[in-house]
Formats: sequence, C-alpha cells, structure tokens
Amino acid sequence: ISFNAIDSALSSLKNCQSYINSGMDVATQVALDLVESFNDEEDVNTVEKVMLEYATMDRELNHYIKAFEETISQVKREKPENLPDLENLAQEKFLEMESKNSDSDLQRNEKYMYFKDQLKEMKKQYHGNDTIEEIDEDIAVTRSQMNFICPITQMTMKRPVRNKVCGHSYEEDAILEMIQTQKQKKKNVRCPKMGCSHVDVKGSDLVLDEALKRVIDSQNKQ
Repeated sequence: ISFNAIDSALSSLKNCQSYINSGMDVATQVALDLVESFNDEEDVNTVEKVMLEYATMDRELNHYIKAFEETISQVKREKPENLPDLENLAQEKFLEMESKNSDSDLQRNEKYMYFKDQLKEMKKQYHGNDTIEEIDEDIAVTRSQMNFICPITQMTMKRPVRNKVCGHSYEEDAILEMIQTQKQKKKNVRCPKMGCSHVDVKGSDLVLDEALKRVIDSQNKQ
C-alpha cells in the first residue's frame, strides 16, 4: 500500500498549523501593543476572542492529524487483505476525539496560556502603579528599574526570559549558559534571584518575557 498521498496531506495540515501559530504570535503582539498604548479593554478582549478561535482551529487540526496517523498505523499493523476506506476510518476517530472537547482544552493551549500570562504581566508593568499614588514617584521608578536588572549579570536585561515556575526573570544568554555549565557538572541550577527557594531551573521552563522587554526598551528610549 502506498501512503504517499496521505503523507503529503498530513504535511500540508502541519503547514497549516505553523500558520495558526504565526497568527497567534501576531495576535499576542497586537494585544500587548493595545495595553502599551492604553487602549480600550474591549479591544484587548476582542483579540482574546481571536486567540480562542485560533486555539479551536489548532485543536481541530491536531485531531485531524492524530486521526489520520492512528488510521495509517492501524492499517500497517493489521495488514488487511482488502484496504478499508481510510477516510471513513479517520473520520470516525476524528469525531470521537472531537466529542471529548471541552473549553478547558482551549485554556490549556500553550500559545493561549502565554498570551494570558504576558497580558497580565504587561498590565502589571503599565497599570500596576496607578493604585499606589501615595508611594513616592522616585521610589516607584527605582523599584521598577530594579526588575530590569538580571540577577546573574547585574546589568539591564536586553532579552529577558521568565521562569514559569518561580516567576523570576533573567538575561536569556546568562541563564542558558548557567544551565549548560551546571548540566556538564551534573548539577541542578538554583534560581539566581536572591531569596528564591526554587532549586531546579530548566530551559524548558523559560519563556520570553515580552512584556518586561517592552518596558525596558521603552525606558531606554526616554
């Protein structure tokens, strides 16, 4: 049996996924732009709805791909004398997966989770001091600038990454180098932020802190 046509179709579906991922990246940037320019909350909510639509498409595509891959695997394993209707078999598997859908699947979409996380950070950076008017402005500025300093290099971060586990940010190159060095010694990396009790910093736990990067860039321009 030749599966070339199906392999080609699967490859196209995976390409579509990369377009969805790009769309979600763009939507995240747009939402951060809106927060940065103090736009209406309604506009940000509209972008969030777009993100959920992307997450829905991504889930559907994942199910299609998985259904076809499982079907091919089943046929190769069972080697039936008469080739079954692959499309019908795959459709049955797809519908079974779709029947188990829930809204929480979308909330767990990695890109959507990153979107929500960065949006929260951005709002904190730009609107966090609105309610603490009694704090001296100079102190507030000094406090926020302290967040710009990498705990490893002790310099202002250019490309901050945040640890999803403990929430602290570091210069990307510095923390990755630290992880690599300790890995060669077969040791774990303790979070370099003073007072943090997290003792196992992993590269997979780091995400680009786009919100913090924007605040630092904007501060540098002033």
